[in-house]
Amino acid sequence: MTTDHRPWRGVLVATALPLNDDLSVNYDQFAAHCAWLVENGCDGVVPNGSLGEYQVLTPEERAKVVETAVAAIGGARVMPGVAAYGSAEARRWAEQAKDAGCRAVLLLPPNAYRADARSVLAHYEEVAKAGVPIVAYNNPIDTKVDLVPELLAKLHGEGYIHAVKEFSGDVRRAYRLAELAPELDLLIGADDVLLELAVAGAKGWVAGYPNALPGASVELYRAAVNGDLDTAGKLYRRLHPLLRWDSQVEFVQAIKLSMDIVGRHGGPVRPPRVRLLPAQEAAVRDATERAVAAGLA
Repeated sequence: MTTDHRPWRGVLVATALPLNDDLSVNYDQFAAHCAWLVENGCDGVVPNGSLGEYQVLTPEERAKVVETAVAAIGGARVMPGVAAYGSAEARRWAEQAKDAGCRAVLLLPPNAYRADARSVLAHYEEVAKAGVPIVAYNNPIDTKVDLVPELLAKLHGEGYIHAVKEFSGDVRRAYRLAELAPELDLLIGADDVLLELAVAGAKGWVAGYPNALPGASVELYRAAVNGDLDTAGKLYRRLHPLLRWDSQVEFVQAIKLSMDIVGRHGGPVRPPRVRLLPAQEAAVRDATERAVAAGLA
């Protein structure tokens, strides 16, 4: 269980959003999914991230997603993504999350353009005015804005952020960040570098594949951060054929397919995302079925 003053610690699942065949949001399924994740050992959820397809939700849907998660498992366990093109809009989403009862939010840097360091600082300063703790999200692959350790240390030193979801894939940054900002919590941001960042001192995991395999994923994380590398290594090798999809362009489709295979409701994706190619679907299906056969579902 996460602690009240650091609710971003532990395994927080970046939730996929169940959609009906007509692409409407199935809020009942989403509420049940959030509860199921907690029942299976996860510490909380991160709705309205990229995995939750926030970019293609209406404002009304996006707000209701947060409210649904909070009603299902309590605000202390919900850390919504509040990314937006403008700082004012991101601040409004942070305020909405706070009003709903959430105790932290996840915030990308400005991503409408390749923002410089001054713009990044101004962005986080503005959203911090909402009065809810911010976890920065570093995803230079998709945003083209790189929150390098020196910039993260500056953001933390100014009091704008408390943790960072690190998705760059460069595990060397963990050690530099620990030197520059030892009080800034490092969160694993990509499933396929979990073991490496856990060994480097990560305090949490904003996770994708627990949407389909929460029990085995939690066991892997706990073993890794507790130094049980024998257990963690074996699980990591078994799960890595799936975990690596979290860093692929088709990660939403892959994780939703795995959810469907294990008996959860993943459902379709909204455009412009499209279905997996047959070879991709076969690879995800094979890896998921192998995990199920190994008792990991």
